[in-house]
Amino acid sequence: MALAAILQRPLEIHNIRAGRKKPGLRPQHLIAVKAMTLITAGKVEGAELGSTRLYFEPRQIVPGSYSLDVGTAGSTSLVLQTMVPALLFAKKASRVVITGGTHVPWSPCFHYLKEVFVPGLRQMGGAIRVEIERWGWYPKGGGKVIASVSPVTGLCSIDRTWRGELQDTYALSAVSNLPVSIAERQRNQVLKRYRGHGHEVPQIELLEGPSQGTGTVVFVGARFENGAVGFTSLGKRGKPAEKVADDACSDFFKFMASGAAIDDHLADQLVLYMALAKGRSSLIAGRITKHLVTNMWVIEQFLPVKFEVDVEAGRVSVEGIGFSAGKENWSGDLVVPAEKGDEASEKN
Repeated sequence: MALAAILQRPLEIHNIRAGRKKPGLRPQHLIAVKAMTLITAGKVEGAELGSTRLYFEPRQIVPGSYSLDVGTAGSTSLVLQTMVPALLFAKKASRVVITGGTHVPWSPCFHYLKEVFVPGLRQMGGAIRVEIERWGWYPKGGGKVIASVSPVTGLCSIDRTWRGELQDTYALSAVSNLPVSIAERQRNQVLKRYRGHGHEVPQIELLEGPSQGTGTVVFVGARFENGAVGFTSLGKRGKPAEKVADDACSDFFKFMASGAAIDDHLADQLVLYMALAKGRSSLIAGRITKHLVTNMWVIEQFLPVKFEVDVEAGRVSVEGIGFSAGKENWSGDLVVPAEKGDEASEKN
């Protein structure tokens, strides 16, 4: 929908989430559809819970101030990431307030957006800012994220095939409406794991996030000369605080031992911008996930680009089209049949 909005071309999708236990659109998808319809003054058909078909006819991208409520713990970050590509090519800045889940399974948590996605997009010339006013956990949701998106005339290419020197490591251990001792146990386990692996002990922030619900999280991040990476682990009933910390740390140590320059999740989030940018962009991820493959396939249906993929090396390259706002970059209508179950295997 973001690409359809940018190109101002109609889109029809069939068999949406056909292989899932609950097929069709879920609440967070519906809010994303509503958001795109709002910001393009568009026409939509099939925007109903459980719908497996969607027709979207965007018009002009309309900047402004928008407020959206998922109504559940559905991911605020996934809704925002649907809107950002289009709003980047609006004529003026926009402000978006989204209420829902901010730290929930199968999606980037707020701190990943702020510490990894936003800096990654900034490298390409995209200027967005995100703030959190209230945290939203599964199942209550109720979190509140505020994003400001500044317009661009175009995006520049990136080379994320090398990390550069490690500049900083840090971690966040947070709870909402739970004893702070849980956050302290998480922090202590992070320190223990880092010392055990011979890594420099990171700066660790303890937080009690304001929320309507309860939850815990450990976020481990690192800033390199050529960009940032981040790894998240959420707590849940029956999962010890030490295990929450272990999962995030293990992902970080695995990344450090690899030849990757970018974490797997950021790879599938940046390929859209790489295809729109001017010039050749490349990245090296730890692995080529099914999410990444699916995203590249969809982009190739919209744009005259062809991604080059070296699965063994985790390398992805593409010559971007140099899209600029107000320029006719592509023509033709599009019908994309969603592959059955293509969303289920690799959850972000």
